[in-house]
Amino acid sequence: MSKMFFLLTVTLTLLCTEVLHGLPYSHFQSRKHHGKGKGPQITELFFTQTLDHFNFNSMGNGTFNQRYLVIDNFWKKGYGPIFFYTGNEGDIWEFALNSGFITELAAQQRALVIFAEHRFYGKSQPFGKDSFLIPQIGLLTVEQALADYAVMLTELRQQYGATQCPVIVFGGSYGGMLSVYMRLKYPNIVAGALAASAPIKSTAGMGDPAQFFRDVTNDFEKVAPECTAAVRNAFHQLKELADNRVYSHIQSEFLLCKVPTSEVDIRQLYLLLRNAFTLMAMLDYPYSTYFMGKMPANPVKVACETMLRGSDILANLRNTAGIVYNTTGTLTCLDIYGLFMECADPTGCGLGYDSLAWDYQACTEISLCYESNNVTDMFPPLSFTEKSREQYCLRRWGVVPRPNWLKTQFFGDQLSSSSNIIFSNGNLDPWANGGVRQSISPSLVALNISGGAHHLDLRGSNDADPVSVIIARRAEADLIAQWVYNERIRLRKKP
Repeated sequence: MSKMFFLLTVTLTLLCTEVLHGLPYSHFQSRKHHGKGKGPQITELFFTQTLDHFNFNSMGNGTFNQRYLVIDNFWKKGYGPIFFYTGNEGDIWEFALNSGFITELAAQQRALVIFAEHRFYGKSQPFGKDSFLIPQIGLLTVEQALADYAVMLTELRQQYGATQCPVIVFGGSYGGMLSVYMRLKYPNIVAGALAASAPIKSTAGMGDPAQFFRDVTNDFEKVAPECTAAVRNAFHQLKELADNRVYSHIQSEFLLCKVPTSEVDIRQLYLLLRNAFTLMAMLDYPYSTYFMGKMPANPVKVACETMLRGSDILANLRNTAGIVYNTTGTLTCLDIYGLFMECADPTGCGLGYDSLAWDYQACTEISLCYESNNVTDMFPPLSFTEKSREQYCLRRWGVVPRPNWLKTQFFGDQLSSSSNIIFSNGNLDPWANGGVRQSISPSLVALNISGGAHHLDLRGSNDADPVSVIIARRAEADLIAQWVYNERIRLRKKP
């Protein structure tokens, strides 16, 4: 989900730059990324955003520059809908370049597309290099992010002459959660939401702590039962070496940059290895991708083939992790602390500044108490309870988590009073069972995508797509078109 992830730097080739005039709240520098032919033309802009929407004294009238991307070459000006992506835990360009369904749908429905970057991520740093200091980091909340999007949408609709244009929000993973929350919190602005792979239940503390890594394991079990058996055996051999303190052998087997010297180092190695399987399960797309890192097509299948290649299962485990951590094959050793950061999200926070932001969010509102147990999953027992979360977060950020706050603030599973939300999930995605899997009403629709990994439906069309995702996208397009039509009628009748 998350930065929940091992993020690699995405190199973006920007072919030209241009300043967009006439938008007083938006300012340089704009950049355009041109697709081929009549593809999307992406302009990068910055919005002057309020620092604190809820306390007039804490920051006065302070503002910061919030980045957003615009695609307007499909839009029927003043009439077509606005498709607004609720940016999540990372650089907004990475999500824009991996959410091709939104631009495909914009071309069909002649929509204006806006991708908004989440505060404290990417270039949207409210306090620059001091953004991750205490107390500044305290302005990183779900509520502030939603208010950012509401303010931005309101202003941009005015600037573009689009106040009568229906708004549909889109998001994947945490961004999908934000899309749900936008529809719940600001129905006066948002007419509907597509929430792809949005674990709104489990992150509100309503799930089974064993579910996530059990579902990761199930993905590998579906490919080959002997695959999960091999992973279990490899971890068992690693544990035996660790219990006997044969640390030098562990270093040589896993090509570690340093010899482990303690149980802490072994735990870090376990976490690093487990995270590799997590990412391959999440990103088990039927074609190669560069999203949250470089992945081959069908990485779970590739991993199982690697785990079952030869009799040296520790070497196989190392090489399987290398699918994630050493994609180029150029690393001569693995730095277990440089490649993975333990944090308040046991599924991984990623690296760099974005990982700090996600760690803080996982320490405050977003509950991610998942753990492996080696009974229902294939990984070593690695606990992460509410108590351990509280101890870590108090030590790291000086905060005490509020495990029930998302459930209180954003309905939990009591969503029947809302409307116009699509909850899409793929059965290969370990986040799926933390979300909504059954339709609640005719306008609160669950779409389950067989053979779909983490928000596959938000990705652009590909020849390797399973039929299930093609059908899901058609259903999503039809529902969204109906919402737009209904909203136009409502706006015309508005006194």
